[in-house]
Amino acid sequence: MSTQINEEVASEEQVVLNEGEEAIAEPLNELETAQAQLASLQDKYARVHADFDNIKKRLEREKYQALEYANEKFAKDLIPVVDSLSMAISATASEADANVLLEKLKEGVELTMKQLLSVLEKHGVTAVDESEPFNPDIHNAVQRVDSPDHESGEIVNTFQKGFRYKERTLRDAMVVIAN
Repeated sequence: MSTQINEEVASEEQVVLNEGEEAIAEPLNELETAQAQLASLQDKYARVHADFDNIKKRLEREKYQALEYANEKFAKDLIPVVDSLSMAISATASEADANVLLEKLKEGVELTMKQLLSVLEKHGVTAVDESEPFNPDIHNAVQRVDSPDHESGEIVNTFQKGFRYKERTLRDAMVVIAN
């Protein structure tokens, strides 16, 4: 009988162990699944973070290149002006009549000046209009004179042109204003 009891106890223990193993096995499977998902998400995060860093570095490089070469178009547009000035200089070497040479040189310099102003204007640089009323933001009054033809504070003469880049003043116009 005692063997029979031992066998029954052993079979009951076996049943309890089987039920316990199932109870333990289920959370272990969930834990393994969660750990696998965690590892997958960590891997995905690491890849996304690396991609983000690469994009950030590439954009930073592109930004510096854009800043470094921002004036390239402007410089290319100035090359014809340099060519015109070179031709004017080489024209002085000819043995033509001095008056004819001077007249041609003057004409060439005037055309070159128009060409230069055109290039500047194309890139947003404009001369301050001399007919504008006095404005201390764009004019620098270097002298005051009495003038019967002008009202007080009105521009009488311009010593040096002023220039703007879009809406910013690059250089104030140096002007004489009436008392």
